[in-house]
Amino acid sequence: MNSASPESLLEALQWRYATKKFDAARPIPAPVWSALERSLVLTPSSYGLQPWKFLVVTDPGAKRSLVPHSWNQTQPVECSHYVVFAARRTVDEAYIDRWVALMTSERGLPPNALDGYRNMMVGGVAKGMQGSRVFEWATCQCYIALGQFMASAAVLGIDACPMEGIVPARYDEILGLAGGDYGTVVACAAGYRASDDRNATLKKVRFPAADVVTTI
Repeated sequence: MNSASPESLLEALQWRYATKKFDAARPIPAPVWSALERSLVLTPSSYGLQPWKFLVVTDPGAKRSLVPHSWNQTQPVECSHYVVFAARRTVDEAYIDRWVALMTSERGLPPNALDGYRNMMVGGVAKGMQGSRVFEWATCQCYIALGQFMASAAVLGIDACPMEGIVPARYDEILGLAGGDYGTVVACAAGYRASDDRNATLKKVRFPAADVVTTI
């Protein structure tokens, strides 16, 4: 594997910002988007259970319909790809068994090799989390995916903006999630910054490392 240099990583993270205005006429090239999509699939999750769904909105009409439910922010309609992160509302034994079966097959394991791991997941998630706790847990997993997506975008020179200023229930209705297994958590616009987005030139402001990082 060819590793990026520490300098190139920090340069990408310093370059990125929460883009407020996108160039609507500039789409993300297909090979670049394919890599970003794969970065979502490769996101780590607790137990490896991947309790999420990523809805990639590119249809202009669908994008426009989300704007009124995004505090009238324009990023959803201006960006190239608008990703909505949805978390599973429930994780039952059937879902866990599907994951165990896939892992057993992909790794060439004998039947029942993962019984102990399967039972731990059932006890910890399917039976151990009641009511809204599963959705809360899955929501935290979605934020891991959001972070990986934004960092990957920065490394590839793609602008992004995390969107928490949204109305999840209305997103669910528009995107066909209402009453289903997944619920909207957060979104992220991706594309290229507009040349007149004044936020691009603002100095990045962070607390000193000594204030937020403690080595023990």
